[in-house]
Amino acid sequence: MPGTNSRSQDPGIAIVTGAASGLGAAVARMLAEKGWSVAGFDLRASATTSSTIVDVTDAAAVAAAVAGVTASLGRVDALVTVAGIYEVLPIDQITDERWNRMLAVNIEGTVNAIAAVLPGMTSRGIGSIVTISSDLGIGGSQGDAHYAATKGAIVGLSRSLARELADSGIVVNSVAPGAADTPMLAADSPWRDPAFLDTLPVRRLVTPDEIAAAVLFFLEAGSGFVGQLVSPNAGATI
Repeated sequence: MPGTNSRSQDPGIAIVTGAASGLGAAVARMLAEKGWSVAGFDLRASATTSSTIVDVTDAAAVAAAVAGVTASLGRVDALVTVAGIYEVLPIDQITDERWNRMLAVNIEGTVNAIAAVLPGMTSRGIGSIVTISSDLGIGGSQGDAHYAATKGAIVGLSRSLARELADSGIVVNSVAPGAADTPMLAADSPWRDPAFLDTLPVRRLVTPDEIAAAVLFFLEAGSGFVGQLVSPNAGATI
């Protein structure tokens, strides 16, 4: 169970938002391979033990979805908040609509999922939450202001909640990936440009499985890791 030294005997039940594709699908798949029962939340059906179509920006819908998982699977041991959106735009082209959409999905979606699982975790005195930030939330980047702002906020949110919830038996950590080889990055993305890849120590994008392994580490590590951040980024940020 979360907060113990080992989860090998009972991996538990995990909710993964954004589980239908890309990084979320990789996280869900890796957890399932390790024996977890995975409930996937996404705008599309996911290949998970339990799949719920839900918009993470709708707090009431997310709360209802978590209640459904609890009713069907018995409890929620872990939450991984992968759902998010990304785009590259110069600051003078980021409209109010684009700012608000980025905030709604990346920050509000994360907060909504956390708020929905906290009552159950708190009542049981145990639980693990892993948020997905980005190395751009740490170092920033030209043309990514609204995205980087949301991901930086997730780092602050995670560290604050880690302090606040530790006494309740709930551990919170964050994974901040670098540019990853997922459908979120378009074929013409600057992060796929060979000139950029040549600046990386390993000369390639980080893989979804490498990021999923970081998530799994936090879920299996126990309560000694609280408020920590790890950034699988192929050496982009050292």
